[in-house]
Amino acid sequence: MAIIKEVRGFTPIFGQNIYLADNAVVLGDVQMGDDCSVWFNAIVRGDVNQIRIGNKVNIQDNAVLHCTYQKAALTIGNNVSIGHSAIVHGCTLEDNVLVGMGAIVMDHAYVEKNSIIAAGAIVLENTRVEAGCIYAGIPAKKVKEVSQEQFEGTISRIANNYVMYAGWLK
Repeated sequence: MAIIKEVRGFTPIFGQNIYLADNAVVLGDVQMGDDCSVWFNAIVRGDVNQIRIGNKVNIQDNAVLHCTYQKAALTIGNNVSIGHSAIVHGCTLEDNVLVGMGAIVMDHAYVEKNSIIAAGAIVLENTRVEAGCIYAGIPAKKVKEVSQEQFEGTISRIANNYVMYAGWLK
């Protein structure tokens, strides 16, 4: 059973149709919308600041979501996929964002809607990722715009598939 812990008087709040893997950890000031999933070994750590997560968000295996005490909360919109082993820390991700496997998004970064952070990319503090663009590299830079095929075949497909995958394990 997933570890769900109260910290500093805050207990995580979950929407409907949530899947939490047996060894997922969610603690503290976390609010999560409907149709979300937190996968194996992933942690959503709202111990030092608030984490707000929209609907249909998947947090894949080994991902870490955290904040900075009194400085940087974490806000995630709807229809967002956080890839395996990604680190998302004290930033904002708007709707329809894909954070690729092993990517890192740092404090006060702002990722606008319909964007992709490529696998292994590092989005530095205070970076603004333009809507509808792909950012890659270290540090992450704009490499091109997201095509309609990439939006439908990657961003939307992955978010929808993870709702389905979660259903297999419930």
